Amino acid sequence: MPDYHDDLRLAHVLADAADAATMDRFKALDLKVETKPDMTPVSEADKAAEEVIRGQLQRARPRDAILGEEYGIEGTGPRRWVIDPIDGTKNYVRGVPVWATLISLMEAGEGGYQPVVGVVSAPALGRRWWAAKGAGAYTGRSLTSASRLHVSEVGRLADASFAYASLSGWEEQGRLDGFLDLTRAVWRTRGYGDFWPYMMVAEGSVDMAAEPELSLWDMAANAIIVTEAGGVFTGLDGRHGPHSGNAAASNGLLHGELLSYLQT
Repeated sequence: MPDYHDDLRLAHVLADAADAATMDRFKALDLKVETKPDMTPVSEADKAAEEVIRGQLQRARPRDAILGEEYGIEGTGPRRWVIDPIDGTKNYVRGVPVWATLISLMEAGEGGYQPVVGVVSAPALGRRWWAAKGAGAYTGRSLTSASRLHVSEVGRLADASFAYASLSGWEEQGRLDGFLDLTRAVWRTRGYGDFWPYMMVAEGSVDMAAEPELSLWDMAANAIIVTEAGGVFTGLDGRHGPHSGNAAASNGLLHGELLSYLQT
């Protein structure tokens, strides 16, 4: 199996640079925010963080392609870095600390590009999570100061904690009835939103998480971290990986039941 240690170290360097850019403007009274064509907000910090990451990648990995939320795809080849400079921009612009930079390295393989490295850095929470293919998933302050992650062993839906982002997307897709039935069947539900539920699945503090509509940059880093922590990450169609346009993550023991509620 390939060794991705150097790529993981680079991803941490990229996350450090992005953290500096985002924290510098977090809660700034003069923060500039625009509305994109899809009606979602983008701040000057989103753009600055992606520019910093792209600049470092172009120097350190000039042969690798880069796909980012704000500036699209650049380059070709079997290796592609996928970036969400601020996952949770709506939180960021309102001063809510639940947002993160998501960085993933994907490699071409059977079934298309698959994530092999992922870093999720949430500096306003003082948290970071990461994983590399075959090397496990971790959380901590740095590569040398970390603890290994593992999903929970909850095997009954009635004992499970389920996390989500919001209700509106489920309703728009005609999946609200199944979603509500699931919330009634589990022990606990919470709308943490964005990257955080998936990191909680990896940590074992939440047993299941799902969202009805997502982009690749929302999922790639989360997917490798959840799977390397022993969990399962699929689309609502059951396809493994971050390519379905939506996501379902679990400790694995509950995945079939999770999908059975949300597929209808």
